[in-house]
Formats: sequence, structure tokens, C-alpha cells
Amino acid sequence: MPVVSRLSTTPVKGTALHAPSAVELTPDGVQDNRRFHLVDGRGRLFNGKHHGPLVRITADLDGQELTLRIPGQDPVRASATELGEPVVTNFYGRDVPGRVLAGPFAAALTEFVGEPVRLVATDTPGAGVDVHPVTLVSSATIEHLRGVTPDGERLDHRRFRMLVEVDGTGVHEEDGWVGRRVRLGGATVRVVGPVPRCVVTNENPDSGEVDFRTLKSIVRYRGELATRLDTPVDHLPDNGAVIFGMYATVEEPGPIGLGDRVEVLDEVPGS
Repeated sequence: MPVVSRLSTTPVKGTALHAPSAVELTPDGVQDNRRFHLVDGRGRLFNGKHHGPLVRITADLDGQELTLRIPGQDPVRASATELGEPVVTNFYGRDVPGRVLAGPFAAALTEFVGEPVRLVATDTPGAGVDVHPVTLVSSATIEHLRGVTPDGERLDHRRFRMLVEVDGTGVHEEDGWVGRRVRLGGATVRVVGPVPRCVVTNENPDSGEVDFRTLKSIVRYRGELATRLDTPVDHLPDNGAVIFGMYATVEEPGPIGLGDRVEVLDEVPGS
């Protein structure tokens, strides 16, 4: 029986991942996951695609207090509820309302990044995640990519920044869960489709520096997979997008913990 083998969250989008032993899944995802995000001087989303070394920052949210541990600075600690002006951030074509955090965060982050940035709290917990509130991938899929890629041992799971990792499945078994309900411990999700990957996967998860051609490795790997399936070499799933892992929505909220059973509840749609 497949089980949950890893959980990954962070309160500030783009910063170092935490590995909790359990999370509470709400209809909007894990409420404190990506609760905050950065915007640049023009109000645009600012994340690891723009400044990889954000992963060197560790963010901790303890109740209503947010702490940022930024290299070369003393810890920055202040209330996460002291909010300033309202802003709307474009998340990949989706407008996400929020409010700028008051206090010392902007100055400390601007010093680290080297250009003006501000920290924003989303109005709705869970709104600052990706297109869908849950992402998942199997350990087998990550290990297989590592095995077919030169120097693949450098493909740390953290490069993919997935909420849930599952052990005990076949390689890319999760790709076949589209449209199906999947029980994750005490919660149920519905898998809706693949996750397009971005340049963040090319960045070292400790330093944020580009040190591996992860996207090209996925393209080559999935192109070869398409060839074995007797489809055109240039054909990749999802209209050519570089995909790895799956999106899901929340059908039944509940707790998810390491070692919890993972069970597919539905037959393949249309079977």
C-alpha cells in the first residue's frame, strides 16, 4: 500500500522548505503554506525564478509571529498581523488580493535581494500556492529521473517543491490518477492534471544557484518515453510543457501525516 513519505511547506513563497511530520489540509490547502509572498518595486510577484538565493532564507511562522533568518543578518522577527496597504498580485494570470506586511521585513529582504521588495500576506490562506492547492509526486518517479539522468544524484527532491511525496507506487503511476479521488491519510483530493515546471528546478535547493539542467533532463527523459510509446519524438504531455508531478484539489479536508496510507478511490475515468 502506498504511503505519504514526505511533506514540504514554507510560510514564505520561494524560501527554504520545511519538512513537517503532519499537516492539516483545508479546502484551500495547508493554510500556512505560502501564506506570504514577495512583490518587487512594481508590485509584481517576486520568487525563486527572479532570485534563486531566496531559498537561503528560512521563514518560521509561530502563531501570529513571523521570523525570517536571512544570511548575514540578525533574525528578523515581528507580528504577521500588522498589515499595511492592500495590493493585488498576479499569480500566473490569477489575481490574488493581499496586504503588505508592516515592520522590518521589507528593509531586510531588500538588503538581501539587492532591489526593493515587499512582503505580502494573502487575504485568503492558501491563495498564495500554485494554480491548485495540492501538488504531489511519487518517490519512484523522482528516483527514476535520477537514474536515467547523468549526474542524477544531484536531483534532490527539494528542487520540485511538492507538498506531498508518495512512496510505494510505480514510476509515473500518479500520472494515471487524473480525474480520480485519492485518499491521503485523513484527507481526500482529486487529481486534476500535471504540473508545468519552471527554471526553479534548475537551481540548487540550498544555494539557489543554477547548477543543473533539470528542465532539459525532463524534456529529454519524457521525449524518450514518448518514443518508446510510439509517439512523435517532439511530443511531450500537456502540449509540450515540461511537466513533472501532479496538481490536485481538496475534496475532503483532514490531516495528513508521514506514513499515512494513500488510496486511489475511483476507477480510471471512462473505463
